[in-house]
Amino acid sequence: MTFSDCNFNTTDELDDELSRPTPGVLDTLRAVDGAVMVLGAGGKMGPTLARMVRRGLDEIGHKERRVIAVSRFSSASAMQGLQRCGVEAISCDLMNRSAVAALPDATNVIFMAGQKFGTSDSPELTWVMNTLVPAIVAERFANSRIVVFSTGCVYPLVSVNGPGSREDDALGPPGEYANSCVGRERVFSHFAKQNGTHMLMFRLCYAIDLRYGVLCDVASKVWQGLPVDVTMGTANVIWQGDANARAIQCLSHVATPPTVLNVTGIECVSIRSLAQRFGELLKREPIITGKESDTAWIWDASRSYELFGPPTVSLQEMIEATAHWQRQGGAMLGKPTHFEVRDGNF
Repeated sequence: MTFSDCNFNTTDELDDELSRPTPGVLDTLRAVDGAVMVLGAGGKMGPTLARMVRRGLDEIGHKERRVIAVSRFSSASAMQGLQRCGVEAISCDLMNRSAVAALPDATNVIFMAGQKFGTSDSPELTWVMNTLVPAIVAERFANSRIVVFSTGCVYPLVSVNGPGSREDDALGPPGEYANSCVGRERVFSHFAKQNGTHMLMFRLCYAIDLRYGVLCDVASKVWQGLPVDVTMGTANVIWQGDANARAIQCLSHVATPPTVLNVTGIECVSIRSLAQRFGELLKREPIITGKESDTAWIWDASRSYELFGPPTVSLQEMIEATAHWQRQGGAMLGKPTHFEVRDGNF
């Protein structure tokens, strides 16, 4: 069955699809040895990424290899859900150096921890989470391969008529959140140089789950009759399952100095066109506000396509699945992306 044949009606069905290992994931897990640890595994992507690793190792006959999910786990159900899938779950405050030191060793680390929303109210906490925690983790796992989740927002806004930001472009984003993310990359890069740790900076924007993401944000507004602001006129998106798969595959592409990789879809999506398409699918008249600016956060992801090929799920499939999820009242995470924000203040 292909993705386009699926109409997801439950979160279990959706999580199963988001955690389905691809052939590339299986090849990577055969090529790299040792345990895999996901730090910050309690967020939006962490649970399905950890499950994808576990399923992949089981599928290739490596059931003995550990998959360890680490988070504060404010939700007991999230922790229990991972454990039921065969993932070891450890509650840990990554700001606590002693607690991090007590974590088990892992040959492979996928770092997903960080803070974005609430930066405007507590910028100091954002900087601690996005720069101090990386220092603690980089010291503790100096001998591991580390894939560091970053963001495409480390770049400045660029012309919508160009190819988008490339990995070698200078960084210079607006706002404290994005600048703290530059700080995260710089801290990890410092320790990579100091300790010879092999790393990769995984600059992701924007992952799509039917319960959150740019497509969910726009579809929800159309469905509820709320205005869609098109001032940030374009965006790039990628299915979360494909983003998970690319993150795992990046374990084979770490280096020192760290590799840098933009991860998103190759198409620039018009927010206005997206609202209009959801209007057609949901039988609602979209309310459009604002006027498209000449600049936006857009990214050239061609390097990741060269490494991994195209994503398995197309933009149109994501749009249709999102519309179906809205129509049948699917669960939402209540975590809007705020992709409309242009000054970096979240």
